[in-house]
Amino acid sequence: MNRSEESSFLKDRERIDDLQRNGYRIIQHPEKFCFGMDAVLLSGFATAHRGERVLDLCTGTGIIPILMEAKTEAAHLTGLEIQEESADMARRSVALNGLEEKIDIVTGDVRKADSYFSSAFFDVVTCNPPYMIGRHGLTNPEAPKAIARHEILCTLEDVVGQTARLLKAGGHFYLIHRPFRLAEIITTLARCKLEPKRMRLVYPYVDKEPNMVLIEAVRGGKPRMTVESPLIIFREQGVYTEEIREKYGF
Repeated sequence: MNRSEESSFLKDRERIDDLQRNGYRIIQHPEKFCFGMDAVLLSGFATAHRGERVLDLCTGTGIIPILMEAKTEAAHLTGLEIQEESADMARRSVALNGLEEKIDIVTGDVRKADSYFSSAFFDVVTCNPPYMIGRHGLTNPEAPKAIARHEILCTLEDVVGQTARLLKAGGHFYLIHRPFRLAEIITTLARCKLEPKRMRLVYPYVDKEPNMVLIEAVRGGKPRMTVESPLIIFREQGVYTEEIREKYGF
């Protein structure tokens, strides 16, 4: 595809970024919302087996379904996003990569997800949700970045509750969140019969506190959780660790 053909997928001030996987690219708007390290880490932590159906809640511009299509043999992936502008960018990125037969993007509210999809339909659910509670410090709660980062349009309880309805028995839920809410995350998962099975803390540097946590839960799973070795992002300022370079392509 030449530059002229690529430009037909873009709107004002948008750009196309290379994802370094399978030649896939993604459309982003730098002034509104671009994917971050958390989405890449979640796509690497999550797994989907051949023939499985995957749902990504709060999909934003579709980064997780696209990355998971590149690394798994899932039969089909769906992204659910409430902001129409982000959903539109996601659909155009899917088309840019020729993945219309593998990935669907649905515009809709996470709180009503079970009205868009059949109960117990998905084998895997992933989510990189808004992390922050409330609206403290927000100057414009309707801005795309604010909605993506703060629990304005959905809460942790909404995400977990809908996941429990949409996952098959024995299905897997993959979540990335902030460690300061870990107690709340674990109790919410357990209350919704999503048993935490695997956890990995993510550290920016080896001598710093963790700033992200990756969790895998199984619908109806038996109690027993494995805590994996820490994932360190940077060896020193601006230099990624070997694991980040090898596993995530940075």
